Amino acid sequence: MDTATCQLNDNELIMGYVNGDYSCFETLLARYQSKVYGYIISVVKDKDVADDIFQDTFFKVVYTINSGLYRDENKFIHWVMRIAHNLIVDYFRRTSKMPFVPNKPDCDVVETLRVHDDNAEQAIMRQQTRQNIRKLIKMLPPEQRRVVILRHYGKYDFKDIAAKTGVSINTALGRMRYAIINLRRLARENNIYIEL
Repeated sequence: MDTATCQLNDNELIMGYVNGDYSCFETLLARYQSKVYGYIISVVKDKDVADDIFQDTFFKVVYTINSGLYRDENKFIHWVMRIAHNLIVDYFRRTSKMPFVPNKPDCDVVETLRVHDDNAEQAIMRQQTRQNIRKLIKMLPPEQRRVVILRHYGKYDFKDIAAKTGVSINTALGRMRYAIINLRRLARENNIYIEL
């Protein structure tokens, strides 16, 4: 991989690939493969399944770009992560056991299946979001990190947080507000995917 290609941003690499420079796509793949694969394996916990989903993810990426359907919004990695996430959800939907449907005349089978599907998707999203938020919290300044941990994990109210940290309630609230702003910024800067 040449140095000039490596210095191009995502959109420039996509344009280079569209214009026939296949090394541009190799650079994109090298740039993000560990992030995408890491996300997939952390959720599915199975190397073979993760390999398949990873391959399918980039197959869809290539197909969409080649079809002219990709829209340049400076969010390439977020788009790729969304594709991977959707494929993970599809995998869990295909492989999960069918829910028990009671043998009652008033039982709505469609509702039972819909609740089961939503729960599988929501569980995956919650698990990944929790992992990502923990990583981001570790990057916060200590005083903001402490307020977030006390509030989110300790379930303290702001009056108790203020007493425990020796500050006013307004200061505790302010630290929480800045923590949320910083978490969003850190997520963007570190390309950490959070499903909101």
